[in-house]
Amino acid sequence: MTGSVREDGFPSSGSTDMSPEQRVPEWGGDHLADSGGADLDGDTLGVDPTELTDDDLIREMHSLHRTRLDTLRHAADSALANHLRRTAELETEYLARHPGREVDPSRLRDA
Repeated sequence: MTGSVREDGFPSSGSTDMSPEQRVPEWGGDHLADSGGADLDGDTLGVDPTELTDDDLIREMHSLHRTRLDTLRHAADSALANHLRRTAELETEYLARHPGREVDPSRLRDA
């Protein structure tokens, strides 16, 4: 028996075959990043992460992570796509600035 399909064409059973980005209908990969950080009204969707101080970068990441579950569960698909894009931008910048970041040994798993 096959699972039902929602009106938007995605399985209603919460399929794990797709990433969250693939489940968001508006998410088409990098087209959001290619928009130059502008939304449909021409307003920016956030300061370029490379222009943020370290403190501001951390503050922005805290804000995104604090609102993550609510955005995932209740926001419009376009808001979720924007949240995913912004999170990726900020985390990529953080990793670029801290390539040798300290890894807590208690967070490691046995191979």
